[in-house]
Amino acid sequence: MAEATCAHCGHPNPLTGKFCSSCGAALTLAGQEHDTTVSVLVPLDGSAEELAAELADITPGLGLLVVTRGPNSGSRFALDEPLITAGRHPDSTIFLDDITVSRRHAEVRQVENGYEVADSGSLNGTYLNRQRVESAPLTHGDEIQIGTFKLIFLAGLS
Repeated sequence: MAEATCAHCGHPNPLTGKFCSSCGAALTLAGQEHDTTVSVLVPLDGSAEELAAELADITPGLGLLVVTRGPNSGSRFALDEPLITAGRHPDSTIFLDDITVSRRHAEVRQVENGYEVADSGSLNGTYLNRQRVESAPLTHGDEIQIGTFKLIFLAGLS
C-alpha cells in the first residue's frame, strides 16, 4: 500500500491523510499545491506566532485542534473520526504526556451540528474558554484546556 511519509516526524501515513496521525503536522504529496490559505493568530507558548492553516487541508465540515501550550505546541490534530480521545494513556488519539492530564481525560465527539468536548471523569477537569465543563459544544476559535495543555478548535468551512 502506498504511503505518505511525514516531513516533520517521518511517520508513514496513508495517502488519503491530510495530517500526520503521529504528530499532527500537515501532509503534502510531491507536486501538490494549495492556493487557499487562512491565517489565524494563535499564541504558541506565550508568543504571538501566526499559524497558517491551509483550508484545503481542513475538510469542509470537519475540525482541527491545534496545541497552543504544552511540550508539543504547534501540533495539529484532524478531527476526522466520530470520537477523538485525549489523555495520558498511550492509546489516546491525542497523547498529552504530563502528570496534570488524566489517562483518559477528555473526548471530542462529532455530533449532528458539529463537535462537542466532554470530560471523561478527569481529576483536574476539562475547560472550555476558561470555564470548567462536563460537556459543551465547540465553535470556531474555542480554547480547550486539558491539564497544562491548551488547544484551539478550528472549524472547517462548509
